[in-house]
Amino acid sequence: MWRRCDTRRFPVAKPQGRALFHFVLSSAAGKWALNCKGNFRMNPFAKSRLAPAVAAALGLALLAPAAEARPGRASAPRDGVVAFPAGADLQPGTIVIRARERSLYYVVDAGRAIRYPIAVPRNGAEWSGHARINGKFTNPDWSPPAVVRRANPSLPDVIPGGAPNNPMGVAALTLDRDEIAIHGTTRKMRASIGTAASFGCIRMYNEDVADLYSRVSVGTPVVMMR
Repeated sequence: MWRRCDTRRFPVAKPQGRALFHFVLSSAAGKWALNCKGNFRMNPFAKSRLAPAVAAALGLALLAPAAEARPGRASAPRDGVVAFPAGADLQPGTIVIRARERSLYYVVDAGRAIRYPIAVPRNGAEWSGHARINGKFTNPDWSPPAVVRRANPSLPDVIPGGAPNNPMGVAALTLDRDEIAIHGTTRKMRASIGTAASFGCIRMYNEDVADLYSRVSVGTPVVMMR
């Protein structure tokens, strides 16, 4: 199913399934790469199947063994349900990220939330404010954004989903901001949870992002607090 992100020019695939950043789309009309501002270019790395791709601005701990968890087989969140006075402006189903706490909260009701430990953006890459989930992707492919490639020019153009060195882990929830996602980790990157390490994204343990993936939908509001 197709919709239009720019009614003047381009079709966009409905965001479901596998993905990589600088979105990769495949159709009978050809293969295109889409950056998060909605601009297309021909993409020589796009696969023949439909692969709406999402980019993540994240850290560089890329070479590690594969992680185990998969969406749909989520284990319990690490911190569980905690007291959380959400207030009138935070409805159940909202994601609240508190960067200083290195915690992500999924609001259950007016007084409770599920808390997950996370890694947050490093100094200079911080952001705050409101966003929404605009895509859900399992075992996404990954294409390094420019900011990551500048820091590590030896990275390949595309790392396939499920590869041991794919920093997206088992799932990615993309936000309606430039190259920002909530995503999993490689085994090596697990050590970064609880720190400020990424280029803008929110990292979670694979088992936790799998659990969160099962609870949210496209359109879920996200609030980032520093």
